[in-house]
Amino acid sequence: MQEVMTPADAGASPRARAARLVLTPLFQKVVIGLIILNAITLGLETSDSIMAQWGGLLHVVDTALLWIFTAEIAFRIYAFRGRFFRDPWGLFDIIVVAIAWAPATGALSVLRALRVLRVLRLISAVPSMRHVVEAMLAALPGMGSIVLLMGLIFYVFGVMATKLYGDILPERFGSLGLTLYTLFQMMTLESWSEANVRPILAVQPLAWMFFVPFILIATFVVLNLFIGVIVDSIQTLRAQRESADVAATQAAADAVRSEAHADNQMLLAEIRALRAEMAELRARSG
Repeated sequence: MQEVMTPADAGASPRARAARLVLTPLFQKVVIGLIILNAITLGLETSDSIMAQWGGLLHVVDTALLWIFTAEIAFRIYAFRGRFFRDPWGLFDIIVVAIAWAPATGALSVLRALRVLRVLRLISAVPSMRHVVEAMLAALPGMGSIVLLMGLIFYVFGVMATKLYGDILPERFGSLGLTLYTLFQMMTLESWSEANVRPILAVQPLAWMFFVPFILIATFVVLNLFIGVIVDSIQTLRAQRESADVAATQAAADAVRSEAHADNQMLLAEIRALRAEMAELRARSG
């Protein structure tokens, strides 16, 4: 399933056979299909009419799938042993399935609502989705400076907007907290003009000179910096994987050439030995 779990022992032991089974495309496709089925059943459970007619069946299917996922993780632990717990995606699968086993009553009943997180196992099961998440996590350190930059921009514009427009539109700019929330709404371009800017323009026609630069900086510059960092991280990880694949291919080719060279040397040695025997036979017969 994950590359880090590839079994090094290619022997015929039960654990090795179990590991090879887990890594087969068929096994992974079955797991993905069950996760998708579970996602469908969890979505159907949100409908009152469907639950009134098929609620019992959906609960049975959900419970059966939970047992299957638990058995699948136990099987992977048996196959990979300690390597399973050294893989972050394996730990992620354990946490997601463990949450689904939370009791339906008591203080932990709220965790039952989180059983839909089982659908997130698609991330660990589908390599392309897993690579995207890994790239996003790798991009987090680079995002730190961008987050600080955005925070500084929001604070400066927030203080200015509170002082300039707090009296004109107090329900949106009356305090620093309200202003920061309003600016965040404007950054998403959600009714930024009609609800926030036009009422102020009716009183201060030059207010656009404040809001338009904020939109340009916050929406079209800073957010694109986030996208750029993530795209760069994806390209970097892809280049690293391609380099690793090339190195692995080269190592395999070197191993094949080394083995072929050894076979040739052995064949030459056998030919020399055969020639020596033939020469000895000729000397005896002569």
